[in-house]
Amino acid sequence: MSTKSITESAEIRELVVVQRTAGAEETDEGGQKTRGRVQLLRDELTLSAPCMVLGRELRQRRQALKLDQQDVAKVLRWSKSKVSRIEGGRIGIDQRDLEDLFSLYRIDDAGREPMRELALIGKRPEWWKKWSGITTAYLQAVMSFEDVAQRIRSYEPQYLNGLLQTPEYAKAVIGRGSDPSNHAALVELRQQRQAKFAETPGKELVCVIDEVSLLRPVGNARIMRRQVQHLIELNEDPRYQLRLAELNRSLPSEVGSTMIFDFAEKLLPTIAYSENFDGGLVIQDEESVDRRVRKFDMLRHMSLSPTATTQKLHHLLQSNCYR
Repeated sequence: MSTKSITESAEIRELVVVQRTAGAEETDEGGQKTRGRVQLLRDELTLSAPCMVLGRELRQRRQALKLDQQDVAKVLRWSKSKVSRIEGGRIGIDQRDLEDLFSLYRIDDAGREPMRELALIGKRPEWWKKWSGITTAYLQAVMSFEDVAQRIRSYEPQYLNGLLQTPEYAKAVIGRGSDPSNHAALVELRQQRQAKFAETPGKELVCVIDEVSLLRPVGNARIMRRQVQHLIELNEDPRYQLRLAELNRSLPSEVGSTMIFDFAEKLLPTIAYSENFDGGLVIQDEESVDRRVRKFDMLRHMSLSPTATTQKLHHLLQSNCYR
């Protein structure tokens, strides 16, 4: 079987998993039916990282009392789906509802205040609200994860990660597939994402750049030269660790578009994200996440070091690639 066939087969298998779990239910350790942990986001309610942190804490409190979601729904006269959506981070929670859960779960005063703060944050309009009408649910989920994650690991086989793109490169990429009337706004949003990342202390981006993405023309030669120069500049910043996956090296065939979000202080378990034609896959299943982490780390170790990557980028600028 060819490398392309292997990759396509892996993607098909993953989509089958998503179709089974995105809207389906599975059984947890208490025998309760819960939503699957691999979710395909299209245009439905997006995930919010602050809401996910709060929802995870509430779920753990419920499970510690040996309650299932149906028990909670019955006592509080809610629908079971409301409990599920709160725990899954898909909706924020009103303070009154949160106080009802505090009483039911017997949470003391010391434990209540941090959760109240998370509930308030989850209800606030996100900084990207002004762009919400022209962005997808899965992009909004990615931005939410970017805001909270301490480390982001990324591999894009076709184009550069949005956090690395110059405005000119971003405009050329965005211009290939969206409403022309939204181009300027989407480029502005991409710049804001980069600024938010850069201004937040302690963040780290580990990015494997496929050499194909640098050889495939985006815009014109001037845009590509400026983009490569920008990558060289970023690689001098310790917050960015850029590695180049060379064309002449054999790479793990199963690795496709992947972002891995690692969170500080165990706020959330590591989350993996993969974008495809149909939407964005948000992967929380521990085994699936671990598999992607292993493949990414293998790809990272098989790629050039940051220093060698900078040297290769200088070589590309001096070659005839962008003339």
